[in-house]
Amino acid sequence: MKPILGVAATGVVAVLLWKVLLVVLLPLMGIAAGFLVMIAKVVVVAVMLCVAIWVFRRSARSEQQPG
Repeated sequence: MKPILGVAATGVVAVLLWKVLLVVLLPLMGIAAGFLVMIAKVVVVAVMLCVAIWVFRRSARSEQQPG
């Protein structure tokens, strides 16, 4: 009976630690997700600027050449 009680106690302690770590780490995961979204926004804006510059240069080049 003792080995079963040890396994049960270990399971209970593991569940309690999991709950505590979830409460502690959840805000950190939210902050990390926020940083990832912010980086994604910056990348999208940078790509849009690069495409706009590329289109502007392409249209300016085609206007200079006759034909």
